[in-house]
Amino acid sequence: MTKLTRIWNELVAPFFRRPRRLQVAALCCRSGAAGREILLITSRGTGRWVIPKGWPMRGRGSAGAALQEAWEEAGVRGRISDTAVGSYVYDKFQKSGLPVPVEVMVYPVEVEELADDFPEAGQRRRLWVSAGEAATMVAEPGLQRILRGLQAEAGQSGQGPIKH
Repeated sequence: MTKLTRIWNELVAPFFRRPRRLQVAALCCRSGAAGREILLITSRGTGRWVIPKGWPMRGRGSAGAALQEAWEEAGVRGRISDTAVGSYVYDKFQKSGLPVPVEVMVYPVEVEELADDFPEAGQRRRLWVSAGEAATMVAEPGLQRILRGLQAEAGQSGQGPIKH
């Protein structure tokens, strides 16, 4: 590495980086005939497979905000853990095209009810899949790692979509 490159990377570039923002996500799970199942939903903008997530909410802890997102985006009612199962980082692109790094804290939710009528029902699709299949369907490498960890814990092979 040249001296100029090192000076740029260590002294100049950090001034142009934006600090990470924080989001919270709900990893919605249930026990099914094929083992642990993960609920994926489509994003509103691109139709990619994601888990419910959003910004922290005033008056709610991180886990509570994640559970609220699970309701609004997927119609999930359930029990959430106050302890995150992990986190991942992705770049959220602003309207200007500039990326903003976002760290997402992922909280597990044991799904007790899946409502058909919920705030974003007409804007998203839902699909139950194994943790292994979910890892192949989401785009974020950090979320893929979390899902593969769940797959390894459950000893799942990564079978396809599970009908509900």
